[in-house]
Amino acid sequence: MENYEEQRYKMVRVGALVGIFGNIFLALLKGIVGWAAESRALIADAVHSASDVVGSVAVLIGIRAAKLPPDKDHPYGHGKAETVTSIIVAVLLFIVGFEIGLDAVKDAGHTIVIPKPAALYAVVFSILLKEIMFRYKHFLGKKYRSEALLTDAWHHRSDVFSSLAALLGIGASIIGDQLGISWLLYGDLAAGLFVAVLIMKMAWKLGEESIHNALDHVLHPEDTVKMREQAEQINGVIQIDEFFAREHGHYVIVDIKIAVDPGITVEEGHAIGKKVKEKLLQNEHIKDVFIHINPYEG
Repeated sequence: MENYEEQRYKMVRVGALVGIFGNIFLALLKGIVGWAAESRALIADAVHSASDVVGSVAVLIGIRAAKLPPDKDHPYGHGKAETVTSIIVAVLLFIVGFEIGLDAVKDAGHTIVIPKPAALYAVVFSILLKEIMFRYKHFLGKKYRSEALLTDAWHHRSDVFSSLAALLGIGASIIGDQLGISWLLYGDLAAGLFVAVLIMKMAWKLGEESIHNALDHVLHPEDTVKMREQAEQINGVIQIDEFFAREHGHYVIVDIKIAVDPGITVEEGHAIGKKVKEKLLQNEHIKDVFIHINPYEG
């Protein structure tokens, strides 16, 4: 029977692979249809999907690195590899948003080419598939506490907005051409700029959260109530002097100081600490527990 770590790695890996192959398929589809339909917006969206492949590959590398066991140089494990990957994906997302906005501004100075209706069908299909990919990877990211997968999931959601901008731009151009409304031909510019700002804002928020977690972020007291109660229930623990649960990627490292009867032997104090550690390690997300025994001074 698979343990939690093996199951987590397997499912998060599946999520990363879904992102890689899904983005490759969409990049090819939108690129071919965009070229055939003479849609600059769809071709730009194809480039966006192609850039997403890099992000999904980074996620795959990150989860593999995070799975490595502790070693001499990394006694706390490699869990933060996912956090680093999440930062990389957030940076890529910000760059993509900036490029989309820049392309929208550049397109305003080009000769307007009216795309063929086929481009609309490709964009609608892309939106549906990307939303499915977002929901699937967001579900896996939440369930298995994967920052990298969650960031990549929101990358897919940004693609939905990007494709919506392409849809609005293409639709506006076609409608404007058919009805003779010249200002609609520039709908792609406004939509592209709006989506670019939205994507960069999302990337900034995700990057900020990942950097925060990379700096040895500890869980807030309200998030450790259950863990503290488990430790306090162990016979021999008089009180908890200090309790820190540090997030280390998808898992938590606990540092705890417990007060015991100063009259017991070192061996008895060690046995109490061992029971506390065993109890806390029953939580799937706790990777290791470091315990310091203090004499009770109350």
